[in-house]
This record gives sequence, structure tokens and C-alpha cells, in this order.
Amino acid sequence: MTNCKPTAAEIKENLEIKLSRFFGCTAAEASKDQMYKATAMTIRDILTEKRGSFKKKVNQAGGKRVYYMCMEFLLGRSLKTNVCNLGLDKEYTEALSAMGYTLDDLYECEPDAGLGNGGLGRLAACFMDSLSSLDYPATGFSLCYEYGLFKQKIVDGIQVELPDVWLPGGDVWLVPRTDRVFKVRFGGRIREEWKPDGRMEVIYEDAEELEAVPYDMMISGADSEGVSRLRLWKARSIQNFNMGLFSQGQYARAMEEATNADAISKVLYPADNHTEGKLLRLTQQYFLCSASVQSIIRDHMAVYGTLDNLADKVAIHLNDTHPTLCIPELMRILVDEYFYPWDRAWDMVKEICSYTNHTVMPEALETWNEDLFRLKLPRIYAIIKEINERFSREAWQVFPGNWPRLSKMAIIGYGQVRMANLAVIGSHSVNGVSKLHSTILKDSVFKDFYRMYPGRFDNVTNGIAHRRWLCYSNPELAGLLDETIGTGYRKNPVELAEFAKFADDPEVLERFRAIKHENKENFSNHLYRKAGIRLDTHAVFDVQIKRLHEYKRQLLNALNIIGMYLDLKDNPDLDIRPQTFIFGAKAAPGYQMAKRIIQLLCMLQKEINASPRIREKLNVVFLENYDVSTAEILVPSADISEQISLAGKEASGTGCMKLMMNGAITLGTLDGANVEMQAAVGEENMFIFGLTAAEVEQLWLRGYRSAEFYSNNNRLGRIMAALNIGFGGESFADITTYLLNGQGVADPYMCLADFESYRLAHEACIKAYSDRAKWTRMALLNTAASGHFAADRSIREYADRFWHIKPIH
Repeated sequence: MTNCKPTAAEIKENLEIKLSRFFGCTAAEASKDQMYKATAMTIRDILTEKRGSFKKKVNQAGGKRVYYMCMEFLLGRSLKTNVCNLGLDKEYTEALSAMGYTLDDLYECEPDAGLGNGGLGRLAACFMDSLSSLDYPATGFSLCYEYGLFKQKIVDGIQVELPDVWLPGGDVWLVPRTDRVFKVRFGGRIREEWKPDGRMEVIYEDAEELEAVPYDMMISGADSEGVSRLRLWKARSIQNFNMGLFSQGQYARAMEEATNADAISKVLYPADNHTEGKLLRLTQQYFLCSASVQSIIRDHMAVYGTLDNLADKVAIHLNDTHPTLCIPELMRILVDEYFYPWDRAWDMVKEICSYTNHTVMPEALETWNEDLFRLKLPRIYAIIKEINERFSREAWQVFPGNWPRLSKMAIIGYGQVRMANLAVIGSHSVNGVSKLHSTILKDSVFKDFYRMYPGRFDNVTNGIAHRRWLCYSNPELAGLLDETIGTGYRKNPVELAEFAKFADDPEVLERFRAIKHENKENFSNHLYRKAGIRLDTHAVFDVQIKRLHEYKRQLLNALNIIGMYLDLKDNPDLDIRPQTFIFGAKAAPGYQMAKRIIQLLCMLQKEINASPRIREKLNVVFLENYDVSTAEILVPSADISEQISLAGKEASGTGCMKLMMNGAITLGTLDGANVEMQAAVGEENMFIFGLTAAEVEQLWLRGYRSAEFYSNNNRLGRIMAALNIGFGGESFADITTYLLNGQGVADPYMCLADFESYRLAHEACIKAYSDRAKWTRMALLNTAASGHFAADRSIREYADRFWHIKPIH
């Protein structure tokens, strides 16, 4: 196969070869699953060849590479994206049609890759797409999770976690690289020996050694030469079977070592509300960092034969705190294995590493118990201790005598090892993911570090893969854009701004509205096939799709729905526009309040469904096991985008950008990327409510008492009484207690403080929807203003300001 596009005839021939070689059948005999896998294999071959050619160009040019470290990559399905990125949809459609298959049928055979969870992983996937599309040399690193996060099952409204068995259909995209296996050490003891030549050798005693086996996935770019590599690690024990114990009948103990190794790459984000879970998470993170840094060093040495130019040729980006152990691991390799002096090694590490913070939530700024850390990673602990001591001396010069500040900034303190502090200290650049978030980092979370290193802090607002989320997920809207503004926006998304010229064109507005309704029909049909639920496509589709967390305030949305439900119970003939509230969310397995909110939403759905007259005007749908593939159908159908987090808590958000790009209108607070979206589209084309981040801070300082808002709002009184009685036979009096008399602080995310403002904004939103021409104009302008929020722009900013890498053409 050459780099030229294959013809339909060549594709058909290659498919027949794959079917015969790997499945022993012809096209007439093949199942859909076999044809899907054969198709994926042919795409994988094309990408592998493109990757080889691109890598050769990078090596010849001596190009600097970026290595993107992330605990998760929420890829979704790969077949459709790869076919479209390669521009081969027509050729594959023709070839498969001649063999009795359709591409759409094969797309449905592929499971979503179980490699991610929420916004962090989806952002990483979008960035890999843009890195390839813009021809930057890039590799992503993560773990090859056998069971992903979990498969969500709703039983009587309660979330139950099941294994997400994705590899039987997903492993066709993975290429095992058994020639690139690395060893990773845990536990034991370390001993230092000084050699006659003055070098120190670190000797490991009684350490557990595991093998890291890489599986490579090719990430295609759109209309580009670049193909990025996502390298996923699986853990494997070196001595995985004790024959002596097995012969004695002690079968479980004989397999114990292999079982311990397997656990590392079984599940994403294992529950950490117990010591074993915390230890497994630490093990996963170091396993990822050690294997990845060893791989980076090995590849660099193969090309250049020296590490002296490592900082000129390598950028390592830490996507949140999970991969922070790359910093001490790189120090370990430079100092212990290549004998670089400490100061030289530390300068190299800082120049190579950069860090993106994704949250201001304290629980996400990871810390580890110091004793547990020292036992599990003795050499890494010793290196971090040295980094901490040297940093403390430096900080003393800046803040002499200020012990409280120094102890807060230290990497090790009060029996904890603090990953966020290490990430800031060991990186040359630190950024937030929206302007507001980056300001909060400088003014609050990292304010002491900002005073010490003001030039280290920056902002890069997040972005989304606009080709996937607009061009491929909403082909009818993309077709309208092609006709009106040309196809340049597919490569240069800022050109979407040209679409604003058609905001007063009646014909374009009518086509835009018709496309939205067709997308609603598509989602309704999909939901009926999947869950047996039929939706009224003339109702407003009000969508909140995001990880279930208290600060994202799905509960605030639920309170408003309860109020509407009570109104309709009193008067089923109430004249209101039909509304369907659609939720998609997973709660972390150990997060009980989040699970309780899911149950509330499901019981509301159950009770409303039991009243057909009310359901004609008010509907609630909770999407079980919400995933990327569902989002690709839902997002183009949404009318209202709920972005209602408490101001100051959402770092950025990317779901808001996908919905905006597809013509949904944002109902939200001035939080995260909403602030910049409002600046881009104009405040008249969004519905903003609630306290600002500054007002939230002021209210906390004055003393927030949720009961005051409850006492002054009769509607809230009715809603709380209804919660106590319950829905679907389940009382939610505990949620009333949480909002009014919670342990510690009642209503910690100020749902009651923002309730009335939210209710009025929602009413205004529904009223605006009733003016079809006005609403469609607003929706069109949202699409036109969304180009800034494409991942291509984000990646160019990272490449120019942080990584200093260039495209390779």
C-alpha cells in the first residue's frame, strides 16, 4: 500500500485478504463483526504506513517531539473518525456496498474504547486529533485498561457498576510492541554505593519488578501527513507462576504475583476510599510514568545517541496531577543511570516538563500518605525529598521566616506528598484551562508559587475536535456550512465566523432549524432502539451531560424540574411549552451523594412517566451508560446546554463547546469557559444567571446560610416538602437535610442561593424558544462564534508557547 489514497477496488481486495487470512471466510460468509474487524485492520495498515513515513520525516528534520501524559483518553469509537480523517468514506462505502455491507452497520459493531471517563480524557483525545491534523510530532501515553471505568447499569434508580468489557471489539486497533518492554520497580530497599570513579550506584534490594508491555494505537489526522501514536501500557509479572506452590495445591498463592500485576491495568480510577485503593492508584501512576519516561529515553537515544540535547528535542506535558511522577522518574534516570550532576539534570527536567492544572477542587490536587509513598517508591521518595529540600532553601530566600507559607508550598509536609506542588516546582510552565480558571490559580490555589515564579504561569483555554463534533457528528449542518462559507473551516475553524453573515437570511435560518429538528428525530430514533423510549421531537431538548459531581449542580436542575412537576400536578392543563430534560452522567463508585442525585433523577423520571398527561409537557430522561458514541448523536440535537456549575468551580468544560458549536444555546453561570463563550457570541445570545466567582467568595466570607434562601422563597418550601415525601416511592429527605442542615456546611455548592436566578433564566430561555426566528438566529450565531473553541487553536498555543515544537511537512 502506498501513501496514495486506495481505490474502492483496492480496498475491496484488501478486505477479502483480511477475511481470508484472519477469519478463514469470504465476504458472503463473514459476520458483521468479522467485517468490522477486517475493515479496521485495513485502516490500521494505512495508518501504520503513514506513521512510518511521518516518523522518518521527523527523524530527518531532527524535529522536537511532544509526549502527552494523561491517565485517560476518552476516544470513543475509532473507525468512523479514521475513515473520515483519511478522506476514504466514499471509497469504503463503495467497496463495502459491493460486498453487501454498509459503513453505518460496521460503526455500530465497535465498542467505545474503555480508556477514559470524562472531560479530562475527552480533552486528551481531542488534542491527539489536533496534533495529528496539524502535523506535530506527538505521542500520547496512558494505561491499557481492561475494563475501563465501568459500565453503568441503573437498577431501581441506583447506579450499579459492571465491568466495561471493550477489548474483544476494541483490540483490533492495538498493535502489541513486545520489542519495547520495560521494567518498573516497586517497594524493597535502596542502597547507595560510591564507585572509585566518583559515581554513585543505586542498588535495589528485594524490590518487586514488573514488566510494562506497550500496545500502540494510531491516531489519524484530517487532511494531514501526521499520525500520532497513543502508547498504552499493560502490566505483566516477570515471575508469574510459582510451580512449587501449585504442586502443593496452593493454586491461588501460585498465581498471586500475576494477579497483583494484572490489577494495575484492570480499571481506570479504582475506588480510593480505602488504603488498598489509594495504593493501587499510586502504583498505576508510577507504572505509567516510569514506563513512559523509559520509552522516551530509549527512543531519543536511538535517534541521537546522547541525552545532552534531550531538552531541545523532547517536551513532556503533564495533563493534570496524575502523571506528576514523570518529574522524579526523569531525574532518577538522568542521575542514577546516565550520571548527570543533580543541578544539570534538574535544569533539563524543568525545561522538558510542563503542567496543565484542570481543577481547583482540593480533592483533585492529589496527595499521598508519606509513609505509604516511601514504602512503595523508596528511590522516588528519596529524590522528591531532595527536590523538596532544595526548593525550600530557594523559597526561604523569597519568603524569609514565613514558615506557614513555606510549609504550604513544600512538596512534603504534614505527612503528605503533594503532587500539585511537585508539578509546579518541576515544570517550566503551568497553565489553567480558561481565563477565569487561570486567574483563580494565580490568585488563590497557587498564589504563593505565582509570587515566586510569575513568568511560569499562563492560560490556554480548552478546545474540542471540531471535525469530529461538527463535521462528522452533524453532517447536515456541515453540508450547510460548506455551501454557505466554503470548506476552509474544516482546517481553519476560525472561518466559522463567516457564518454570522447569514444570521438574517430567511432561507439559511429555515434550513438550520430543519437540520436541528432532523437531528432531534435521529436522537429520538436512537433512544427508542436502545432503551425503548420515544421522545416528542417538538419539545425543547434541555441537555445536561457531564460527570456527576455536586459542583456541576445537576441537583439545581432537578430542583427546578420538581417545581415544574408540582405546578403540573396542581394543574395538568397549564399552558407551558413541552420540555424534555436529558441527563447523561456517571458517578464515581465511592461517591454516595452523586449516586443519590442519580437516583433522584431516575425516580423523577419514573414518577413523571406514570402520569401521561404531565409527560406530554414535562419529561425527564436519564441516559444509562452515557458514552462518547451517544454524545455524537445527542449533541447535534440539543436546544439548551445546561452549564450551571457554581461559579469558580468549573475549570473550563468542553461539553459546553461541543453543544455551542452544534447550535445549542447556553444556560449557565459565569464559570469556566462560559465567560469566554459569552464574550465571543455576545450576552444577548446566552442566558447567564447566578452569583459570580467573586460574589460566591464574598458570600462565604459573610457566612452562607442556605436556610435564609429557603425561608424567603415559597417555591423552595414546596420543593423541599416534595423531596421529603419522595418520588417513585423513594423519599429524598436526606437531600433536604444536605441542603438545609448538612454536616459541616449546608448546601456547599449554593444551589439554594442561585435557585431563583436560575428559575427565572430558564423561564426566559423557554420564552425565547417560542420565537422560532429569534431562537434560530441565536443558535446560528452560537455556531458562528464557536471557532475559537476548537482544539486546533489550543494546540497551536501549547506548541508555540510551551513545547516549542514545529509542524513537520
